[in-house]
Amino acid sequence: MSSTQELLKEAGASSDPKRAEALYKEILASPSSKHASTEEKEAELRQQEAALVKLGELYRDQNNAQGIAEVINLSRGFVSSIAKAKTAKLIRTLLDCFNSIPNSQKIQMGVLHENIEWAKREKRIFLKHSLETRLVGLQLDTQQYKPALALIETLLTELKRLDDKMVLTEVHLLESRVYRGVGNLAKAKAALTSARTAANSIYCPPHLQARLDLQSGILHAEDKDYTTAYSYFYETFENLSTQDDPSALGALKYMLLCKVMLNLPEDVTSLLSIKLASKYAQLRDVESMRAIARAHQKRNLADFEKALKDYQQELSSDPTIRTHLSALYDTLLEQNLLRIVEPYSVVEIEYIAQQVGQGRQAVELKLSQMILDKIFHGVLDQGRGCLLIFEEPQADRTYGAAIDTLEQVGKVVDSLYAKTVKLA
Repeated sequence: MSSTQELLKEAGASSDPKRAEALYKEILASPSSKHASTEEKEAELRQQEAALVKLGELYRDQNNAQGIAEVINLSRGFVSSIAKAKTAKLIRTLLDCFNSIPNSQKIQMGVLHENIEWAKREKRIFLKHSLETRLVGLQLDTQQYKPALALIETLLTELKRLDDKMVLTEVHLLESRVYRGVGNLAKAKAALTSARTAANSIYCPPHLQARLDLQSGILHAEDKDYTTAYSYFYETFENLSTQDDPSALGALKYMLLCKVMLNLPEDVTSLLSIKLASKYAQLRDVESMRAIARAHQKRNLADFEKALKDYQQELSSDPTIRTHLSALYDTLLEQNLLRIVEPYSVVEIEYIAQQVGQGRQAVELKLSQMILDKIFHGVLDQGRGCLLIFEEPQADRTYGAAIDTLEQVGKVVDSLYAKTVKLA
């Protein structure tokens, strides 16, 4: 057994992180023997690669983002000796170590920028595209939409020239998500169509197909087509659940959201009883959606607000859920206001505010908005602090009929004039 292999084994068995770190660094610092055979050199290189990955994992477990950045920069010294495909895999493996470290985006983006520049100098085009795609994903997560779109434009030009359909699908999908982030749904849909077109010409891996379906569901939900959105979310959930992917939980939450938005809150319980969903039923994320469904079923604003407060992290961290629940709250408030004012022709605003459990100013603003949207007919008398409600005015048909008659007479006159001109 070589000394490098012994050190690697000792580092793996060590329970002291500092000792393991020192051993991995010793392996990486040890020079290759000049008299070693080709096989021995290759074995030593493999052990150094293993030491790089193990050191990266060690820093990951310690939440040491800066340490991982140093390991990735250190790895560039070894990649000149190994195949380009293996280089990309090694760097991607080390970059994945960042995923579980909170608030590491800034360091990760710095590392990506450095390595993209290095890949350009070394003319490692496919590695450059892979790193740039990852950078766009980080820019999207940190809401840096403008630089993300600029990088996407450059990437798409290069990828179309190379005809790399797999990366092209991923970049178009990211483009769709960025456009959705800036609120341009038309371009988000166009980018998603391009992603699906590229995906149809290759074998699309299940995880990528799941992401395409998820984005389709999100865009349909934005259009208030919750039935179609639900079917896409179900496809995503089924796909990810079979792979034991933890992001299946997000798709399940979207499914439950669709049921609530479709005014079918009673379906939430039956949905959670299916085999694939039952293992998630007791999680706080799912319980948060169950609480929203119960509040919606009772049309109870106080319960709705309580659910939003009790499960703030679960319901507010996702922008899709946050947006739709905000719209649902607005609808629920409207329904409650209509129910309260319906029996009256004149009602005090203070009384309405007490009944819905909201501040007077917020209720006044909402009532004025409902009057402008013609949800009901009325006037706010702010001097008396009252809302005056009246019946929907009937349209007067007299003038309409008179205008129709004049139009017909005008057509007859025009026709007679045309005949006179011909005879002349």
